[in-house]
Amino acid sequence: MRRLTTQDPAVAGSTDDLFSTPAGGPPAFQRIAGDARTGVILICDHASNAIPPAYGSLGLPPAELERHIGYDIGAAGVTRRLAARLGCPAVLSCFSRLLIDPNRGEDDPTLVMRLSDGAIVPGNRHVDAAEVERRLALFHRPYHAAIDAEIRAALEIGAVPALFSMHSFTPVWRGMPRPWHAAVLWDTDPRLTRELIEALEAPGDLIVGDNEPYDGALRNDCLYRHAIRRGLAHTLLEVRQDLIADETGQEEWAERLAGLLPAILAKPELHEIAFHGSRTGPVTPIYPPEMRR
Repeated sequence: MRRLTTQDPAVAGSTDDLFSTPAGGPPAFQRIAGDARTGVILICDHASNAIPPAYGSLGLPPAELERHIGYDIGAAGVTRRLAARLGCPAVLSCFSRLLIDPNRGEDDPTLVMRLSDGAIVPGNRHVDAAEVERRLALFHRPYHAAIDAEIRAALEIGAVPALFSMHSFTPVWRGMPRPWHAAVLWDTDPRLTRELIEALEAPGDLIVGDNEPYDGALRNDCLYRHAIRRGLAHTLLEVRQDLIADETGQEEWAERLAGLLPAILAKPELHEIAFHGSRTGPVTPIYPPEMRR
């Protein structure tokens, strides 16, 4: 794979947005078209705090939806800007994590939160199995189907993609300031994670968490589902929200990442199918068609 630069016209790509829109609500996902040969697909699980009109505000005041419980502040802006710089595909959610969390497995007890960081969510208090299934069908599954489609499209042209998941975290948690500027979360596959941590730390101006303040091993989360089970290189980057809350910060982080990712993505081992398992337990692999023969 050739080295890419943000000045290369071949990676300028298209930012044509394609949407899947459930009736009466926001789209389930936004797809940013790009060249799979860039070697990476960007994912933003908590890009939006939008809630369909039929659900009102889930009984919450608007200020609550603007907090981190509604979405990952700044993550979407960085993702869109980074996709434009790299010319790569991206898939972003278009619904609030309070409606249903796309970074949770369908059997996860936190899939639909009734209480989030001290806020009771009235619209989720009496959600039953039928309503969870409805939200899965309208929002959760279409989002994941869009990611599946991007991966399949890349594999069909012989480009094994790495997955890069963009998130953000609060600067203060339960009264305690967090010292990290960014955090890289991962399970057992070190390929993209090791390179990313080293590249972020190299200039000496960042404190980078390695599986802190969160652990990256979460069974059936987005990267487990799409990367671990497929043997794709992957990582999850969390940036502290005060650093990317405005457009200036988002531009700065997109530029920083666009400056270091092309050299990392040029490494052949990031584009090999390799199963590393999971700290959460046994993994049932999803093999590409050519490995099933």
